[in-house]
Amino acid sequence: MTTQTAQLGQATRATGRASGITAMITVALIGLGVVFVTGHVQAGTLHDAAHDVRHATGFPCH
Repeated sequence: MTTQTAQLGQATRATGRASGITAMITVALIGLGVVFVTGHVQAGTLHDAAHDVRHATGFPCH
């Protein structure tokens, strides 16, 4: 009985670790994508997009 409990605990930790690594890789890829896209977009387009989002969320920008 004790052996089964120990094995279950190890499997849970391994699954949690794999899930954490997957989450970190996903967040890193999304971050790199955002940096890549914003680095190549025209300045006016980026400004207009940010400006529209500010208006849509009710944030005063001017």
